[in-house]
Amino acid sequence: MFIDKVLTAIFGTQNDRDVKALMPILAAVNAKEEWAKSLKPEEFPEQTKKFKERLAAGETLDDILPEAFALCREASWRVIGERPFDVQIMGSINLHQGKITEMKTGEGKTLVAVAPAYLNALTGKGVHVVTVNDYLAERDANSRRPIFEYLGLTVGSILSSMDNDTRKANYACDVTYGTNNEFGFDYLRDNMKVDLKDKVQRGFNYCIVDEIDSIFIDEARTPLIISGAGEDDTYKYHEVDKYVGELKEVAKDPKTGEYPDETFMTPEERAAIEGDYTIDEKSKRVSFTDKGMLHINDILHKHNLITGSLEDEENFEYTHYFTQALRAHLLFHNDVDYLIRDGKVEIIDEFTGRVLEGRRYSDGLHQAIEAKEHIRIAQRNRTMATVTFQNFFRMYDKLSGMTGTAATEAVEFNKIYGLDVVAIPTNLPVARKDENDEVYLNEKEKWEAIANEIKEAHEKGQPVLVGTVSVEKSELLSALLTRKGIRHEVLNAKNHAREAMIIAEAGAKGAVTIATNMAGRGTDIKLGGNPEFRARKRAGTNATEEQYKAALEIEKENWKKDYEEVKALGGLYVIGTERHESRRIDNQLRGRSGRQGDPGRSKFYISMDDDLMRLFGGERMKAMMSRIGMQPGEPIDHPWLNKGIEKAQQKVEDRNFEIRKHLLDYDDVLNEQRTVIYNQRDTILGDDKLSERVMNNAKEEVENLFENYEYEAKHNKNSNAPLLELQEKIRNTFAIQLPSDGYTKEAVIAALQNDITEKETLAGRENFNMFIRYQYIQMIDKKWLDQLETLEGLREAVALRSYGSKNPLTEYKIDGFNIFDEMLDTIRNSVMSRVFRVRVQLSPEAAEQRRRMLEAQQQGMNAQHNEAGNTAAQMAQNTAERSAHSNFNGDQARRQAVNSAMNQRSQGDNVTVRRTMPKVGRNDPCPCGSGKKYKQCCGR
Repeated sequence: MFIDKVLTAIFGTQNDRDVKALMPILAAVNAKEEWAKSLKPEEFPEQTKKFKERLAAGETLDDILPEAFALCREASWRVIGERPFDVQIMGSINLHQGKITEMKTGEGKTLVAVAPAYLNALTGKGVHVVTVNDYLAERDANSRRPIFEYLGLTVGSILSSMDNDTRKANYACDVTYGTNNEFGFDYLRDNMKVDLKDKVQRGFNYCIVDEIDSIFIDEARTPLIISGAGEDDTYKYHEVDKYVGELKEVAKDPKTGEYPDETFMTPEERAAIEGDYTIDEKSKRVSFTDKGMLHINDILHKHNLITGSLEDEENFEYTHYFTQALRAHLLFHNDVDYLIRDGKVEIIDEFTGRVLEGRRYSDGLHQAIEAKEHIRIAQRNRTMATVTFQNFFRMYDKLSGMTGTAATEAVEFNKIYGLDVVAIPTNLPVARKDENDEVYLNEKEKWEAIANEIKEAHEKGQPVLVGTVSVEKSELLSALLTRKGIRHEVLNAKNHAREAMIIAEAGAKGAVTIATNMAGRGTDIKLGGNPEFRARKRAGTNATEEQYKAALEIEKENWKKDYEEVKALGGLYVIGTERHESRRIDNQLRGRSGRQGDPGRSKFYISMDDDLMRLFGGERMKAMMSRIGMQPGEPIDHPWLNKGIEKAQQKVEDRNFEIRKHLLDYDDVLNEQRTVIYNQRDTILGDDKLSERVMNNAKEEVENLFENYEYEAKHNKNSNAPLLELQEKIRNTFAIQLPSDGYTKEAVIAALQNDITEKETLAGRENFNMFIRYQYIQMIDKKWLDQLETLEGLREAVALRSYGSKNPLTEYKIDGFNIFDEMLDTIRNSVMSRVFRVRVQLSPEAAEQRRRMLEAQQQGMNAQHNEAGNTAAQMAQNTAERSAHSNFNGDQARRQAVNSAMNQRSQGDNVTVRRTMPKVGRNDPCPCGSGKKYKQCCGR
């Protein structure tokens, strides 16, 4: 520790060295500024073309960085009147280098992303800029589009309301803005398409993630899932919810406040525990006692919900239903974890306070909550495709991001994503005053103190922003302020539609804004209010651009006065009503105040009843506070207490990191399999010679069958059983019949080749290829769904192997990949067998054309081999393809026609492929009249 301090004193911190390394590049950019200023407007897109030519000639992005950044800076100044400061250019360089840029709130991170996006877009491979919601994606794309267009690049944005064609057009742009959810879901949807032309994304080149800590850490525990309808078991959730209230919690020890420790109990002692279940609030888990399981069994029998025992395979799922019902009632609360809107349960993001549109709790929990709230239960869904944000974003060739708070999670960013964090200095010193926390004995006293503090600040005109952790707490404080006669705005998941208006005026004189964590992301609170917003309001919705500009000039003058007045009052006062589990969320809230050198103030109010203090401090800390003389209504305010709370938060962060790391270790197994499946799927969609793939698989299978036969024949020399078994397997697998003495490896392969060639001729090469493709895609998608469910079940099963001194993760990897290999074999063999067993039936018109083709071929037998024979063969091919093609006019009609033409049926031992012409033996004279054997001529 001492040596570290000495080295830091001599050489500076790692961050100091990282910032110092940016200075020479910044100097090179500044040296090109006069050159950029000298360019005419029409020269900017021309310069972009020159950059692209230089890259094509072998130069690197680093070679052209100084000129490109200088050009981008000048374009920004000319188009929107904003010239990036040197610290913003440093942040841009850091982003280009594939690192995380930490910049304080108000330092202009949206503008920082423009230069690296422009530079990396010059490669022509596209750049994705990720934001946390649709509003910010559209806002940032529209506000930065003029800069990119001035430089000669195109800009798109991906919104949840867009259709497939619009998405594809926006992804084709040089720079594309969108949310993490939309980019991730588009990736999953693309890999469910049955035509490569329908895919919207074009690869993963370079990505800049705004508010990277929110997306990579806060949302990392929730995977993206595309679901389809599964088993309808909604009635079971209703039934269980009726009787879950009959279960009782295990009594806690009055001294320790803990449940009885069952670790070293005998079965008899465990059976004697009074109560049915225990609750773990930290992990949000419910566990049943032995007596609880018996009680559930009695309840189910009493109400005739099951027959037999709860332990029977068909009944054991009821344990799961009771578990989720208890979790719904005891651990998930309305207006805290979710809210009810339009008859639906909508999840609230605990980190942002926003509604997670379209998200549902997994594993039946969402249905249990719907049953608890007595609203319509949606049918349980089956996972069709899933990916975690960690594995999705690790697909990009280069990844970077920016946020106001990343340093506290630097270790996780480095371990999971290989990203380093560099804190960029502020343009002006931070003038905000961060006060010590005030700690109260109970929650009621805390809320009263907060209300009084808000009233005092409001009366003198200082704007106040109050951060709460849930919708419930924001409405509680709102009611308290209403009783005190204090005008205020509430911003939470219930009225997020007014977010822009509320935030725009949060810095106005005398404004009081109560907000959940949603106010802490991507928003800009200006002291004195927002002149642009007020100008829009003054001019009216139907105002012309000239009317708006006139109104803006008036509002700017008014704003200057308000700004100076609010600044004199101390700036924006941020009050935190509770410490969050993560220090980053608290820092985000604090960061709303003191932007660009403005004054500000922040303070957190805490009670011993708060979730963080209660779960990680416990009743002991509250009792200790009382013993040392802490009186009701008297707060404690001391720097040591702040450090203690920070250490508690750090412990929670470390614990959450381990949970995310653990989840990722398991998901990495799924990710490798998903990558293989999706790559194979794309290969098949783009392959126009799938019959060759099927034939190669058939050859491998024949080789295996004959290897097994030879081995069995060697060990059973006096038995005919191995040969009979071989013949049966060949008939069952390929539906071909050979003479009893003709079962040689070469003969089987030749017969299969002849079979597949004839089918391709009859159906037409393109139609036959489409049929095989459809079979492959159908089988891959079906088996992949089964694999997702199998891996989910396997993960739960391997956890028990730890009791056998085995590593569950290692066991999961071994079993998971064994199952995956079996799945690939099943897909390959099933499609191969189906293609050979299919029967091609021609329509009457096609059959007539086929007859004419044979007549033409017969006439060609008397002509010379090199002329007439080849012409007839070509005619046969072209006529057959025309006859089949005449019925296929469009993708949908084509698929239906292929499916009807190639009727698949289950065939027994005696079924053979029907031919429309006599079979020609390999050693027979070739029908073309060449005089050669068939196998050496047209049958080659």
